[in-house]
Amino acid sequence: MKKWLFIWIAFAIAGCTNDDGLELPDTIDPDPDADVVVQDFMWKSMNLWYFWQADVPDLADDAYTTTEEYTDFLASESDPGAFFDNRLRFSEDRFSFYNEDYTELTQGLAGISRSNGMAYGLIQYTGDPNLFGYVRYILPDSDASTKDIARGDLFTGVNGVRLTAENYRELLLGEDPTYTLNMADLQGNDVVPNGREVTLTKEENLQEDPIFLTDVFENVGGETVGYMMYNRFVNEFDRELNDAFGFFAASGVTALVIDLRYNPGGSANTARLLASMIYGTKTDEVFSEEQWNDYIQEALTDGDPDALKEFFASAVSSGVTLNTLNLDRVYLLTTRSTASASELVINGLNPYMDVIKIGTRTRGKNEFSLTLVDDRDRTGAPYIYSPEREGDINSENTWAIQALVGRMKNADGVFGDPNGFTPDIEVQEDLGNLGVLGDPNEPLLARALQEISGVAAKRYIQPAMAAEPFTSSNVLLPLKDNMFLDKEIKIPERFLKNFQ
Repeated sequence: MKKWLFIWIAFAIAGCTNDDGLELPDTIDPDPDADVVVQDFMWKSMNLWYFWQADVPDLADDAYTTTEEYTDFLASESDPGAFFDNRLRFSEDRFSFYNEDYTELTQGLAGISRSNGMAYGLIQYTGDPNLFGYVRYILPDSDASTKDIARGDLFTGVNGVRLTAENYRELLLGEDPTYTLNMADLQGNDVVPNGREVTLTKEENLQEDPIFLTDVFENVGGETVGYMMYNRFVNEFDRELNDAFGFFAASGVTALVIDLRYNPGGSANTARLLASMIYGTKTDEVFSEEQWNDYIQEALTDGDPDALKEFFASAVSSGVTLNTLNLDRVYLLTTRSTASASELVINGLNPYMDVIKIGTRTRGKNEFSLTLVDDRDRTGAPYIYSPEREGDINSENTWAIQALVGRMKNADGVFGDPNGFTPDIEVQEDLGNLGVLGDPNEPLLARALQEISGVAAKRYIQPAMAAEPFTSSNVLLPLKDNMFLDKEIKIPERFLKNFQ
């Protein structure tokens, strides 16, 4: 196997020095007879790319100086997942994760998963081990769309077993493709089983169209209002997103509501495109700027202070011109399930326009991630997944890491709030009145239309049964609530010239 050399900052202890004064210590490989292939990949990829590399003692450049010492460390956890969680992941990192099958993870990036088409939230009362679920929406053309189940329906069990915090993953996400939901009714403040059952079957490779709804409302206080419910930033649907804005433009839309209440994130570039469709194709204005760990920051900027800035876009990746509304105000519907790339849109637009947030506080995730696989020889970008290089991934190791590798700030140098963005107008979803998505009487959309029309809103009353889930089906998908970079990353050749 080719011996791989890391590039590190000049205070690294051992190794040769290149023309820029950077020390290049030899990488220690483990004992080839030890069963630590996955752990070795995890350490080396995290040692290079991880945002908090300098904060994890076990990831220090000089932490292990002999083959025996390094091998013993890798073997300290026989389970690679435990090794990642206990030895590599920074204590303040809430979002990096691993997957034993990089194919499942990379399909998740494209919105492809094993699903029956029911999107749901799970709620737990304080001090009660039991859970109940509520249906958020049903995907068109899915198994659930053919069954007697709809938004607002409640369930308390699966296959006759009561849902708890300990068993919900096994019951809802297990290998068995078919399960039966035990349905319930809301009676006052209690969720009571009603004896009804609904059987659902998961389909392999179901791809969700993230553009769930689009509509136009005429004469709302003199405005023509466009509405879009957008449930995931998936770059495979960028053309369709652009077409939807073409429809808005052709309809004469003058005010816009984007419903991100269930959107946990996804492609950072698609977030930039959506922001450009809202605000304008102003390619001389900064939408966001990346901050990496010290080594990657120096390598990728390579003397160019603008290298990590992303500007508003004028076209999708295929070259098709963006449709834009050139607005100076946008209304976004948000909940605690609004995360990562959704929050990037908020933060990136804040310096340029009024971003009116209606709903509840967002998740609070401004870090971006890369998919890391055991492809150590990728030129300029070792360990970063590329679909064109699947044949170069170590066939003995299918594990992948979705590692946080940096943070985003906006044109004013402001990072997203780790506590989430506070709504300008608070409206909680009410289990007793979830309403019909896209209907102008649905509570969150109705409040946005009131704000646009200038009609005085009724005094807000907090619902007795607020829909505040501790987790949801969108977060339980392979991608979870990650924001990922989907652009070419390449360390400049002058930094790599001593690799051998």
